[in-house]
Parts: sequence; structure tokens; C-alpha cells
Amino acid sequence: MFRDTSLELLRFTVGPWPMNSYVLRCPTTQQSVLIDPGAEPDTLLAALADSTPVAILLTHTHPDHVGALEEMRLRLGVPVMAHSGPHVQGMELQKERTLHHGEAVRVGQHLLRVHHTPGHTADMLCFALENDHRCIVGDTLFDGGPGKTWSSADFQTTLQTLEMLLLTWPDEMTCYPGHGPAFRLGDLRAAIQQFLAREHGNFFGDATW
Repeated sequence: MFRDTSLELLRFTVGPWPMNSYVLRCPTTQQSVLIDPGAEPDTLLAALADSTPVAILLTHTHPDHVGALEEMRLRLGVPVMAHSGPHVQGMELQKERTLHHGEAVRVGQHLLRVHHTPGHTADMLCFALENDHRCIVGDTLFDGGPGKTWSSADFQTTLQTLEMLLLTWPDEMTCYPGHGPAFRLGDLRAAIQQFLAREHGNFFGDATW
């Protein structure tokens, strides 16, 4: 009998905004990681029931993504892993492991590949499931456009991230964002390419494809 041993991906929409927190769980070892503990620690703790949490991962440090971080750190007693920064609004983030582009994080018998995708924030990370077609993309991009930027320099960085990294991913990649539903990268590829081809001047802020 075939048994699916791929990582289980669970999404929990929490907080007043709302935003997506994720739990990834290895069905063989029952080890799990929590990604972006934004709010509602009781909900997140229940999501981790019947598993053994091994880490808290952050896509970035905007308040809506880290609102329950300290409480979950205390409750779980596991290491926090995030980019080196700089973090949002000069936040001094206590972390046990600094994640760099190309590194891997182990979850039971599986690996998450770390991608640094700056633009929305300088510390933005995506976590791609190795040998899979799923990726937690935080606020890097959404079905309707890239993550909001607060300066023209940040917007130019977003354009570079889209062109040099995200468009190298396969069409089959399913992206799980920090807000809203998941989407397939291939369904957006043409719109992103057209977006990159346009003249944006000194634009920054909310953009749509």
C-alpha cells in the first residue's frame, strides 16, 4: 500500500489583519516546524499537537508575522531561525540560527531550502520544500502582485528578486504567501514578465501585475 511521506503543510490564518502561519510536519518522524507565529498562540500550539516541534522559522520580521514569537518561543523551547537582517524598524531579534541563501533546514526526513528574497523587507526569506513543488514565500509575492515596498530602492530590489530568482523556479511551484491563498507560479509567469518589462521610474508602494 502506498504511503505518502511528503511533508504535511498546514496553514492557519491568524490575527486581525489576517496573516498565514504555517506548520510543516514530517509524517515519518512527526517532527515539525512553525513558520511565522503572527498571533493566537493557543491556535498555533494546537496546530503542533501530536508532533515534535524542532524550530520556529521566520520569513521576515514585520509585526504581523512575529506577534506571537516570544510566547511561542517560551512555550516550545525550540530555536528561532531567521535572516541576519537588518530587521524591520531596527528590531533586535534574538535567534539561535542565522539563515543564509542556499542553506537547508531539516524537518525529520525532509529539507527546506532557504532563499533570500529581499524587497518587501531586507530580511525576507522563502522556504522551498526540497524535492517538492511547494514554497512558503512570506510577503515576497502574492497572486495579485509583489509585496509592498517603502522606497524606490526597495522596489528595484524586488524587481531584481523576481527576475534573478523567482522566475528561475519551475512553473509547477505552488507558492504559499503570508496573506491570502496559494497560487501556482506558472499561472503568473507571463504577467510577471510583462510587469518586469514595464518602465516603473521611481515607483514604490503597492503594485499589481
